[in-house]
Amino acid sequence: MLILLPPSETKREGGSGAPLDLAALSFPELSPMRRTALAALRRDMSSVAQGLYALRLPASRRAEVERDREVRRSPTLPAVERYTGVLYDALDAATLAPTARDWVDRHVVVHSALLGLVRAGDPIPAYRLSHDARLTGTPLKRLWAAPVSALLAAQDALVLDLRSEAYAALGPAPAGERTRYLRVVAEAGDGGRTALAHDNKAGKGALVRALADGAVDASDVPELLARAAALGIRLEPGAPGELDLVTAPVRVAGPHSAR
Repeated sequence: MLILLPPSETKREGGSGAPLDLAALSFPELSPMRRTALAALRRDMSSVAQGLYALRLPASRRAEVERDREVRRSPTLPAVERYTGVLYDALDAATLAPTARDWVDRHVVVHSALLGLVRAGDPIPAYRLSHDARLTGTPLKRLWAAPVSALLAAQDALVLDLRSEAYAALGPAPAGERTRYLRVVAEAGDGGRTALAHDNKAGKGALVRALADGAVDASDVPELLARAAALGIRLEPGAPGELDLVTAPVRVAGPHSAR
């Protein structure tokens, strides 16, 4: 089973690993695209003004340009420790038991706009590059979409896609019986379901942690649903090609609720 996560805008600084070594990353098929992205980043970061434009940042964030200038020389951390924010705080990889952390390293893949697909344990530097960055001569969708989609299609595993729609567009997972896109929904008192916005990140992180703690390795969707149910997780069929992670009911306001 392969679980796809989005990256986060925020990154943990520092690290104890050696500088970025493309040969140390998983999915070596993506090495040519990684070199292209890194070269484009280096060119655009040579000018602060161009760097800020490429990263879509205001002048007050020029430190992000300086950080990207050092991306090939700065220390590394495992990807699952590099990324921070709501999803990664809920996953909280640092507090996982050793067996659960090993599960995460084997089953979780993060889709970076700079490096493509990387496994949770792959050593990566701190960087700033979002899905909508404007690297000169290197549109990220054109760079990543075809090779990432081809790589995902070649996986002999169930693929559970937890990426945001923006990152899924950088490399769509192929449709099929062994691929599902996850939506986090809240069940209302009237039986309806509402897709969550910000809170969906926490739900995704908590789901990955629960699957890691339970050592879930499903070969198909029915097995995944059964294993999730055994862990008390409401993972259910949604729209075609999707699964719903159902959270606690949301109270629906009635005619007298605003008294």
